Amino acid sequence: MKLSFLSKNIQNILISSLGAFICMFLIAYFNSIDQTNVWLIPPFGASLVLVIAVFDSPLAKPRNVFFGHVLSASSGVIVYYFLGESPLSIALGVSLAIMIMLLTKTTHPPAGANPVIAILGAKSFEFVIMPVAIGASFIVIFALIYNRIWNR
Repeated sequence: MKLSFLSKNIQNILISSLGAFICMFLIAYFNSIDQTNVWLIPPFGASLVLVIAVFDSPLAKPRNVFFGHVLSASSGVIVYYFLGESPLSIALGVSLAIMIMLLTKTTHPPAGANPVIAILGAKSFEFVIMPVAIGASFIVIFALIYNRIWNR
């Protein structure tokens, strides 16, 4: 009994690690060959932990991943547009992102970093589309297919 649990746990660890590796490799590869767009942002690594390793978490729902990232990035871009870069704007961007995610029931913790990236990087709304919306969509589609293949 204990041995079967252990082997199931090891199997889940290996499947999760492989899935995260494949998805992150693809995003990083696209980032390396596309000289006009950025594909890779750090929150995507944290998103992979949720959608691949704890895929049954409410925080890993496709809706949460996509809208959490998009709404949070939008919060950062809007705050930067009006207030520029400052400690106040960074704090306001993150708190606005949290408020919007909670109001829309799209909480996705990794997306909380998007306003920081948007404000520190002086990003425009293009950032919301690429890499955020396109990257989040890629992660969601990959995770749905990958988890279905492994019947998880």
